[in-house]
Amino acid sequence: MTLRQAPWAPTALAAVVVLALAGCGGAASAQPDEADTFVFATGKDISCLDPHVNGDMPQASLAANYLDSLVSQDKDGKIHPWLAESWEVSADGLTYTFTVREDVYFTDGTKFTAEAVKANLDHMVDPDTQSGTAGGYLKPYESTEVINETTARVSLNRPYAAFLEVLAQPFLGIESPTALKRPQAENCISPVGTGPYKIVDYIPQSKVSLVRNEDYNSAPPFAQHEGPAHIKNLEWLIVPEDSTRYGLLRAGQVDALDLMPSVHFAEAEADKKVQLVLQDRPGNPTNLMLNTTRAPFDDIKVRKAFLHSVYVEAGINSVYFGTVTKAGGPLASTTGFYSPDFEDAYLPDPAEADQLLDEAGWTGRDEQGYRTKDGKRLTVVLPYTPAAWPTAHAALVTQIQASAKQRGFDVRIENQDFASSSEKYNNFEYDLRAGYWNTNTADVLRIVFSTEYMKSAGFVPNGSGFSNKGFDRIVNEALATDDPDIRAELYYRAQQIVSENALQLPLYNQTSQLALRQDRFANLTLEPSLSLPYIYDVTAVNAS
Repeated sequence: MTLRQAPWAPTALAAVVVLALAGCGGAASAQPDEADTFVFATGKDISCLDPHVNGDMPQASLAANYLDSLVSQDKDGKIHPWLAESWEVSADGLTYTFTVREDVYFTDGTKFTAEAVKANLDHMVDPDTQSGTAGGYLKPYESTEVINETTARVSLNRPYAAFLEVLAQPFLGIESPTALKRPQAENCISPVGTGPYKIVDYIPQSKVSLVRNEDYNSAPPFAQHEGPAHIKNLEWLIVPEDSTRYGLLRAGQVDALDLMPSVHFAEAEADKKVQLVLQDRPGNPTNLMLNTTRAPFDDIKVRKAFLHSVYVEAGINSVYFGTVTKAGGPLASTTGFYSPDFEDAYLPDPAEADQLLDEAGWTGRDEQGYRTKDGKRLTVVLPYTPAAWPTAHAALVTQIQASAKQRGFDVRIENQDFASSSEKYNNFEYDLRAGYWNTNTADVLRIVFSTEYMKSAGFVPNGSGFSNKGFDRIVNEALATDDPDIRAELYYRAQQIVSENALQLPLYNQTSQLALRQDRFANLTLEPSLSLPYIYDVTAVNAS
């Protein structure tokens, strides 16, 4: 059985998939029961378990199961209390006063108080943390004043309409202030939260072992129950090879997995023991970013020619077998204030691509058929880390390389390790950069394309190097108002500018693709902010 969430309305920010397993194959008459261990297999390693450091999706996926957040978000994008019982926002939008719960403890015994709010926000923006994601979201943050044990007053340097939205993400989950005082290397292997599970062991490139927090009393509003998790032990395995990960699921050695391999979708859908959970994630979709700071993509005609040269949809269909949805604009369709008007701005058009390249002066051809100008070949370099991407993504990039060659682009894919590619990305030493940015707010446009995000905080979010004062003004104005109509107009204009400047080659929407052994477990859900796996409500079943 496959559950695929329907596309969201333009104003929706997030969704939660609640799996109703009754009537699904072998689980039709199953009865919930407590099990000792739930084994979850993921395809990507985690360099640091603390999601405040750097900030990659595998960190957030794990963090959703051991960290709680100040606020929560529901499937309609509305914000609700969580560790913060309530909050007040000043008339000028510069001050948020949070009243926090007084009955919650971290799993190291530290009491959760307003001091923890200050310690966490300060930690995220500390340059030494190298927090590219959480710290990036908190650029407007100034300071936190602890009024008393349950009251924290947070000051911003400018209005930030997306503040509560990003606080709901696991990237900004609240950690023990006691644990944060340890050296970063120590906190990276054993961060401490107030969540339903706590980390007890971490073997890099192998697994993370977690055990149930028996004192858990702070379930979010989107949870299906209260109190401790149903499952006592959680094993988070790291299995990079797609077929191996799926084989472990089929053999019953793992109970669920993410990054479901596209080549096995048909087989999984036909297996009554397996349930697929598919949900597009909000944010900036999977893409190739064009570096505008150096030749050849400093010329907009060359950028547009490249976008018109490649056959993305055909490539997606051939390597993903219909298991992902094509993206066309700078926002995934599941993101608030998304507009479909820019989806078809750069359809394959060989004639248009040829004309643009001629106009840009790339009129020559060398013996291999590549375009030349002043004796120089039209070369674009893509530093690429295969281990960071699904196998299908690498195949898609290769197809893009082949189709771009037909128009005269020499796309050089340089496979290298993560450290090497990161260094090049941080110094704009590339022409193409593979990326995406999952987030629950259209403010992702500011993060990915505005001038203030061209500097590194662990990595550089604005990989195109695009700097435009008009664009910067628009996305900042969108944060200065809570009026949805004004925000919609401003974000429309921002999407238009990105599209007109040909800054990205959109590929496909990032998606949560989980597979569950539904003959053994039920209620594997997705937390609402980023659609990440949420184990807290999982229950065992006795298949009939």
